[in-house]
Amino acid sequence: MVSSMAYVTVSAKIPRRLKELLDKYKIKPSPVIRRALEEEVKRHILAEVEERAKELSRRLTHISDEEIARIIREDREGG
Repeated sequence: MVSSMAYVTVSAKIPRRLKELLDKYKIKPSPVIRRALEEEVKRHILAEVEERAKELSRRLTHISDEEIARIIREDREGG
């Protein structure tokens, strides 16, 4: 999702026991945190797109199927 961008540091406080378990199982928190944050952002983006699509659908309900077909046909024919 994120590639050649500049990075910033974020921090989070976690329970000591969780840190001990991360160390025990040699889990590096950075990639786990990065994936979790990317997934959370992705969920928010998808929710926003879904809401926009619903709003657009509500705004277009007054256009008949025939009118939509006519507009598509005119567009395909160039004019």
